[in-house]
Amino acid sequence: MRLPPLHRATLLRRYKRFLADVVFDDGREEVVHVPNPGSMLGMADPGMTVWTSRSEAKTRKLPHTLELVEADGALIGVNTMLPNRLTAEALALGLIPELAGYAEVRAEVKYGEKSRVDFLLSSPTAQSRKPPAWVEVKSVTLSRQAGLAEWPDCVSSRSVQHLRELSARLADGDRAVLLFVVQRSDCDRFAVAADLDPAFATALAGAITAGLEVLVYACKMSTEEIVVGRRLPHGAP
Repeated sequence: MRLPPLHRATLLRRYKRFLADVVFDDGREEVVHVPNPGSMLGMADPGMTVWTSRSEAKTRKLPHTLELVEADGALIGVNTMLPNRLTAEALALGLIPELAGYAEVRAEVKYGEKSRVDFLLSSPTAQSRKPPAWVEVKSVTLSRQAGLAEWPDCVSSRSVQHLRELSARLADGDRAVLLFVVQRSDCDRFAVAADLDPAFATALAGAITAGLEVLVYACKMSTEEIVVGRRLPHGAP
């Protein structure tokens, strides 16, 4: 996925979750939108180099959006809106073999109790033997030790609900898939951060026992584009 032209800046502070003060290379200080509801643990320290996109829409109160952060010598994509777009592109290009071969891909499909699954893959023809695949996507940015990507970076009670909804699809013979998209250029393996959210780790272990599939894919990162790359091994419970 090609990124819009990005502007380099230095992070002054992040606050109210969705706001950050930055100073651009030309000395301008601005408030930028942070499209990430998580803690951004290790990626919101004052002085970090960041990259923003700019919208020319006149309806935007804050024209700049935080897209990338540089930490530990790596580029990290902090825009949590991108993994679904990256996944849609990867599915269309067949970059995720485990999810290839479906005739139809639908996004944001209602299911369960007031929930929406990120993607529903299906092959509605009678000749197909592939069961529908319900796919939930998670954006991974945390790394607390070299080479190890982790999720979540804070308590995520909503994700426990997602696991319950996904597991319910297994009873119908469908596939349930949790896809972790690692928006970092420096990780070669993945683990659940059980110390940050024990409830999620416990729920995930139960869902895997019931048949939930866990996939983890790294991204090739640059300031020009982000592309889903290779599959990573994981230590999911």
